[in-house]
Amino acid sequence: MAFGKIAFEAIEENRDRLWQLARRIWENPEGPNREYNACKWSAEMLSAAGFDVEIGVGGLATAIKASYGNGSPVIAFLGEYDALEGLSQKNVPWQEPVTEGGWGHGCGHNLLGVGHIGAVIGLAREMKAGGLPGTIIYYGCPAEEVLTGKVFMARAGAFEGVDMSIHWHPGSSNSVGTGGNIGLNNFKLHFKGRTAHAGGDPHSGRSALDAVELTNVGIQYLREHVTSDVRMHYIITDGGLAPNIVPDKASAWYFVRAETRERIESVYERLLNIARGAALMTETEMSVEFLGGCYPTLNNKVLVDAVHAALTEAPQDEWSAEDIAFAKEIATLAGPQLAETQKRMELGSDDYIYKGVRPIQTDVGHGSTDVGDIGHLMPTVMFSTACSALGSPGHSWQISACAGGSIGEKGMIYAARVMALFGLKALTDPAILADAKAEFDKTMAEKPPYVCPIPDDVLPPVY
Repeated sequence: MAFGKIAFEAIEENRDRLWQLARRIWENPEGPNREYNACKWSAEMLSAAGFDVEIGVGGLATAIKASYGNGSPVIAFLGEYDALEGLSQKNVPWQEPVTEGGWGHGCGHNLLGVGHIGAVIGLAREMKAGGLPGTIIYYGCPAEEVLTGKVFMARAGAFEGVDMSIHWHPGSSNSVGTGGNIGLNNFKLHFKGRTAHAGGDPHSGRSALDAVELTNVGIQYLREHVTSDVRMHYIITDGGLAPNIVPDKASAWYFVRAETRERIESVYERLLNIARGAALMTETEMSVEFLGGCYPTLNNKVLVDAVHAALTEAPQDEWSAEDIAFAKEIATLAGPQLAETQKRMELGSDDYIYKGVRPIQTDVGHGSTDVGDIGHLMPTVMFSTACSALGSPGHSWQISACAGGSIGEKGMIYAARVMALFGLKALTDPAILADAKAEFDKTMAEKPPYVCPIPDDVLPPVY
């Protein structure tokens, strides 16, 4: 019998149920830490498949730990299911929200969580048939879009005893690499001043909005004096009530990103100094609301090689004429971004959706994910499969549109096969874990020890 055949058959047998779950989550998008339906429905499917299911892991109401098997090795599959605000979208190749301004799966997390469920269901069938020792655990991880779910879970010890982990994310190609993503601090600054009538009594006011704006001007000057990997983003969340009222309250929300935690903390402190200066200049008070932080990702090369082999060996569904037409209509809206993507991936100008497997990638992406913290606790690997049209921007209606249809379904099922095959290799070849652990230990010996970036006094949100 071909290696992985039992797992592939189990995934195909459950394909309709997996897609119904992914589509149901897509139709009912929920924000970070509010994924009550996605959590419930995912737990029900895992329980029906024979997994021992626990909800509320790490103090997070919508976190899942679902285990199957006994003994070593222990392999974690890191699922997610939260949506993004403002990305409501129908399954059509033009922008048309289901609900104007509503939530939507513009990062494909409806596929992400379910793809991991398909993988562990297939792998459990293979383990049962072959009497294989080992433990596989599906972790349903909330709030990835605010980069805190896995960090809170790690702080609470939810991943203790796990030997390695794998994470799949929907993407625009089928690839795995050693480059990864950068880390982040996520926080808000609040300023408190004194209100006054802006026309009749402005000298009595102390504008909190002035403090926010001076902080943001200071950030622009700071950009020249940081390393090229640093990213600083912000939005003003509260700028006052009316132009003729001096705002006594104002707030802004910030992300600081960089390739190392040390650099993140350094830039974060410099930014806070700018805010302190702005408060001094405006005679206002400044306070910090720290929302979370995460580490850069750390893709394990041994596991990268194993996943790349699984990507090349696992069967891919063919794209239908309808899939290609759908992708073409979306891709052509991308303009120059489509051509840049096609060139980077060495594709033709008439390619609108990826097929095949890319060589192992080495470039560093400048997004962030809380998978980075898990990679500093154990050997970890991340990969992607094509689930959207080429040229689709990250966090976009284009991704949401594809995640609700055939393109997303086929990419998800392929990913489930890849993860099941990877898991089977790890369960049957002890050298994979041994070599991965040796690499991990060597890498971590050259780094400062892991320290949870979320302080103990910052508690998981309760809704």
